[in-house]
Amino acid sequence: MGVTGCAHGSPAITPFATLHQVNTLRTPEDRFVATTAAFPYAPRYVEVSDSDGGALRVATYQAGPGEGSAILLLHGEPSWSYLYRHVMARLAERGLHSVAVDLVGFGRSDKPAEVADHSYARHVAWVREAVADRLGLTGVTLVGQDWGGLIGLRLATENPGLVDRIVAANTGLPTGDQAMPEVWLRFREAVRTAPELDVGRFVGSGCKAGLSDADRAAYDAPFPDEASKAGPRAMPGLVPTTPDDPASEANRTAWQRLTAWDRPFLVAFSDGDPITGAMAGILRSVVPAAAAEPEITLTGGHFLQEDCGLELADAIADFVQRHA
Repeated sequence: MGVTGCAHGSPAITPFATLHQVNTLRTPEDRFVATTAAFPYAPRYVEVSDSDGGALRVATYQAGPGEGSAILLLHGEPSWSYLYRHVMARLAERGLHSVAVDLVGFGRSDKPAEVADHSYARHVAWVREAVADRLGLTGVTLVGQDWGGLIGLRLATENPGLVDRIVAANTGLPTGDQAMPEVWLRFREAVRTAPELDVGRFVGSGCKAGLSDADRAAYDAPFPDEASKAGPRAMPGLVPTTPDDPASEANRTAWQRLTAWDRPFLVAFSDGDPITGAMAGILRSVVPAAAAEPEITLTGGHFLQEDCGLELADAIADFVQRHA
């Protein structure tokens, strides 16, 4: 099936090179016009396999000088690369090159229309193909927050040569062997049962300082209707919560590899995240290289890029320059 433009009214069919089984929606570009003042980075699109014989378009954005290894910025649920606008601007000021990626189902990237089209393994594969095979990145500094870390830590441990440094920011690597926080379970249930998923409100609720109307609208921009929200709907259900989850064994293997990780690893969490806060100490104690770095605790909520983006960017820049 081809790619369908997900706009209000009768959907328009966008020509697509490959027919495939996954019904894919593509958000019209005009939905993002109002975001360009705050997020002025033009998308560079790459195509990855949809795992069913077709292709998906993935949006990537670059800022700062092109030379040197890239800082790879991966967002989480239910945001998109707009989340990193303050971080990207500050990193560029510090002379550093950053690349942000919209996960499949989010931002300007194509959106498989069925929740069942999303899996943890597929999201890892989609990001790996986009950044390694299509952009040709190697030796990156990975910055992962929320699902950006769940995916990114798997990328780092499964793909030698792709990641030289890691910054873990309000994230973790669940295996289902420990119970998830009650606040997260309530969030998962709210996403599952909401008749209409208010993406901007969910992002705002994870920011200590809240969001302006314009920023809430920016987080709503990728999703013109409920049909386009299969990605945000799917992600909470893909987090391993039982030991026999399909992703549990791969995550356990990733933890084992992290216990021997000897490349630079920075833990930079906020002080106000009830979802992932406990993971900061675990990562610092489990990953040998993390103990050699300063303990970074920033003032903010779950989406620390919104609450303390400049401070996070400076911590990343200092880390990269210490290990240039």
